[in-house]
Amino acid sequence: KCPFTGNVAIRGRILKGVVCSTKMERTITFRRDYLHYIKKYRRFEKRHTKISAHASPCFKINEGDIVTVGQCRPLSKTVKFNVLSVAPGSAMGKKAFTMF
Repeated sequence: KCPFTGNVAIRGRILKGVVCSTKMERTITFRRDYLHYIKKYRRFEKRHTKISAHASPCFKINEGDIVTVGQCRPLSKTVKFNVLSVAPGSAMGKKAFTMF
């Protein structure tokens, strides 16, 4: 299931987010923050979504790190993304709204 040594092709979306949970085996949950435009009020509102991604054993990932993930075929019921790179996180909490 690793995109570097396995036969999983990365195609589709490339996303960035902050790691929320590393409690699962070889799977992480990351939080993606974005702005949604409300036409009636001509303003943006903050929104977020949590997405599960497969983490290859070659990555050492901690909560709060910033990950780049790529879309692949469905690996399980909820996992459709694969971790491509990891950057050390900031001192902010994992629920803080951060735009990239």
